[in-house]
Amino acid sequence: MKPMIFTLVGKDKPGLIDSLAKTVYALKGNWTGSNFSHMAGHLAGFVHVDVPEEHHQALLDAFEAHPDLRIHLVPGEANTPENEKVVLVDVMGNDKTGIVQELTSVLHQFNINIIKFDSSCEPAPNWGGTLFKAQAKVAVPRGFDLDALTDALEDIANDLVVDIEIRR
Repeated sequence: MKPMIFTLVGKDKPGLIDSLAKTVYALKGNWTGSNFSHMAGHLAGFVHVDVPEEHHQALLDAFEAHPDLRIHLVPGEANTPENEKVVLVDVMGNDKTGIVQELTSVLHQFNINIIKFDSSCEPAPNWGGTLFKAQAKVAVPRGFDLDALTDALEDIANDLVVDIEIRR
């Protein structure tokens, strides 16, 4: 088995994921991971499958011919390096322009790779504004000083009224 990673985008409708899963199964593949999001009537996501090498081209052809999705093969391996660990960073506070840029800038300053980033804004009637929430799943080197990251994020938290929790 050899890993294949795909990105996909298309107008959402019932049965899209099922059609992909059936294709992978028919080619004796194993669906090992995926991440999908629905936004504004569209579906976007990543799929990681392990497929026997002799079925790679058949899977590519089947996915390229899918009538409802634009699907692209992403080169590369599907594993997190052994010298890294995954850390979750939760952020919540008053929304303001630039909050995502400030958060991601701190992560970038530490040369931290963002594996997954989910954010949303919702009404906060008790506060009279909009509440920003985000969760970042990041890869840090083993032995990385999480306290230094916490301090740097808290430094911007005072300006942003952001509560940060890092789960190890």
